[in-house]
Amino acid sequence: MSVLLDVKKISKTFVDTTLRMGPRRAPVRAVDGVSFQVHRGETLAVVGESGCGKSTLGRLLLHLIEMSEGSVIFDGQDMSALPKEDLRRMRQHMQMVFQDPFGSLSPRRTVADIIAEPMDSFGLSGSRKERREKVARLLEMVGLPASYMDRKPRQFSGGQRQRIGIARAISVDPSFIVADEPVSALDVSIQAQIINLMQDLQRQKGFSFLFIAHDLAVVRHVADRVAVMYLGRIIELGTKDQIYSAPHHPYTEALLSAAPRIDLKAKSNRIILQGDVPSPSNVPSGCAFRTRCPIATDRCAQERPELSQVEPGRAIACHYPQPFPISNQRTGA
Repeated sequence: MSVLLDVKKISKTFVDTTLRMGPRRAPVRAVDGVSFQVHRGETLAVVGESGCGKSTLGRLLLHLIEMSEGSVIFDGQDMSALPKEDLRRMRQHMQMVFQDPFGSLSPRRTVADIIAEPMDSFGLSGSRKERREKVARLLEMVGLPASYMDRKPRQFSGGQRQRIGIARAISVDPSFIVADEPVSALDVSIQAQIINLMQDLQRQKGFSFLFIAHDLAVVRHVADRVAVMYLGRIIELGTKDQIYSAPHHPYTEALLSAAPRIDLKAKSNRIILQGDVPSPSNVPSGCAFRTRCPIATDRCAQERPELSQVEPGRAIACHYPQPFPISNQRTGA
């Protein structure tokens, strides 16, 4: 598969600029030198604990927030080098599905106006009649009747609202979609429906996904490859089978060991990490995971491990990578 998105050492540092008495908070390095590629038609899932920088990463890729360092090459073009108007046009090909289906839709607008907003922005709506016909087709594609187009978001459930958000995202035929925990706010009974819908649309239209999530069962169902983040850095990257069958980083092993198991009678080998996640404003020296790692040495405190390929398709940021076999019972196989 050819490369659609090439991310090169991007970083984002948030600085407290509020005016108030007392010392300002230390800068927060939310994303720290992240590099990876997304191929055409694939789903790359990004996983990690809350606060690890997943959502910030997704917004950086779409230039919804400005990066502090690095570059994003989309379809051969360096987005940071584009003039403002060219960057705006590029966004037609890069859309987002947000986590909160209740907060991401304007309560004052009709469903038709919400879905057609990207088309209006890029001059793709056509006449009023054509606009309504396009909205009707999009609603049908996401499993909603066309008669809903004149209603307001408050009249719909969370699952229905997320379908509307998906219709809005695909309305301009993007080639890349960032899905930021798109089912985490939904009932479990609805999550599978939304995931299946997104996969069906991906097969029909061929777009690529960056799928941000913390639910490892969902990730196993949707991902082709998985990137594991910890304190703003990718610490393991590999195919779904590589990650789920034998993670090579001790943090990935701990994440997978905590995933729900199908066989509740099976012996639990859950790994309980010691200590709390360090503050992103005070990241430990060397390896950021060393303060919680069971195999850390003095080298880990002194030298930061770089993300390096250890086998075809797999990269690890660890001085002592090793396979940690994980039972398939833990991850819903």
